[in-house]
Amino acid sequence: MKPFLLGVLGCSLVLSVRAMYSSSDDVIELTPSNFNREVIQSDSLWLVEFYAPWCGHCQNLAPDWKKAATALKGIVKVGAVDADQHKSLGGQYGVRGFPTIKIFGANKNKPEEYQGGRSSQAIVDGAMNALRTLVKERLSGKSGGSSYSKQQSTGGSKKDVVELTDDNFDETVLNSDDVWMVEFFAPWCGHCKNLEPEWAAAATAVKDQTKGKVRLGAVDATVHQVVSGRYGIRGFPTIKIFRKGEEPEDYQGGRSRGDIIEKAMDLFSDNAPAPELLEILNEDVLKKTCEDSQLCIIGVLPHILDTGASGRNAYLEVMMKMAEKYKKKLWGWLWTEAGAQSELETSLGIGGFGYPAMAAINARKMKFALLRGSFSETGIHEFLRELSVGRGSTSTLGGGVMPKINSVEGWDGKDGELPVEEEYDLSDVDLDEDFDKDEL
Repeated sequence: MKPFLLGVLGCSLVLSVRAMYSSSDDVIELTPSNFNREVIQSDSLWLVEFYAPWCGHCQNLAPDWKKAATALKGIVKVGAVDADQHKSLGGQYGVRGFPTIKIFGANKNKPEEYQGGRSSQAIVDGAMNALRTLVKERLSGKSGGSSYSKQQSTGGSKKDVVELTDDNFDETVLNSDDVWMVEFFAPWCGHCKNLEPEWAAAATAVKDQTKGKVRLGAVDATVHQVVSGRYGIRGFPTIKIFRKGEEPEDYQGGRSRGDIIEKAMDLFSDNAPAPELLEILNEDVLKKTCEDSQLCIIGVLPHILDTGASGRNAYLEVMMKMAEKYKKKLWGWLWTEAGAQSELETSLGIGGFGYPAMAAINARKMKFALLRGSFSETGIHEFLRELSVGRGSTSTLGGGVMPKINSVEGWDGKDGELPVEEEYDLSDVDLDEDFDKDEL
């Protein structure tokens, strides 16, 4: 084939993958520029798919998503966000894998994750169930129209923006171990007024998603001129980033809540320690780690008698390096010794051989995937990379529930010891002199 034709074919393939939804579909294309207007300010119930064009599961979902959108037309809004292109939107709603489907109902600022099937019928059924719930809430007076308008009228998440002054700035910001994004504003500034709801919404999301490790504050520079003068504030709004012990950095990103959240999450992951690698000692350890994370990564390591302390530490080091590499995902990391949690191994299809082994569990969906490659940095990186982009092969956790977890003692960090056999003193035993040795 000629180079020109190859180029045309390559471009057409890329375009066909990129254009999963078109204007002729009933799926509404959502972007950072229209998401707030179309979804957040809307009184309608929305089902929104966050996808990546190269994701195989997303490509498989597309025909059913289109059919569901047509069936629900005029009843429930169905949209789609290319979260590979618009990472700020995906980051704003905690999207970690593709496809992720969110239901934007009564409280648009806290969408629910869709947990149903991926066929068009299952999607329609899920949408209608959510719609019935929304209608019942409105009838009971629990919800009245757009949550966005209510938030605006009450100030809502504005309380999560910390008011900073000449008196409290040094103690609150400069002496803090947290990362701060600080807006310097003037009350009469039109751009500042436009930024205010975006800054407030971002402050709430960032506080929740970073557990308060990244904070958003605001300084009225017309009143608190000492701190504003210290940082050379000349125009409004000016946003600066403060890390303890470092010179402040000018924020150069976009002014939408999605852009602000995306930057805050980058700051959080850059400064956050790697997640702790915990041994599964009881049910609480597994439950808390897996329920608090979208995925929990579990390593099943060989028995200590098979590897010794040095061998086990080598495996744990590999896992800790991967936890550091993927810390932005906010996954949980666990390990156990082969045979210590037999029911867990059985439910994952690991039991009895092939150690070390690794599984990734989504406790909310009761799905898991197994490491098929080597238990090495390269093998685990490939495994987790595939999962993070929605390409990994998954199975349902045995029985559809989390398995029983045994309470065990933690590893003491030492080599294993064989159990000492009990010795018997036979010195006082009379042996039968007539014993026939041929009977042995």
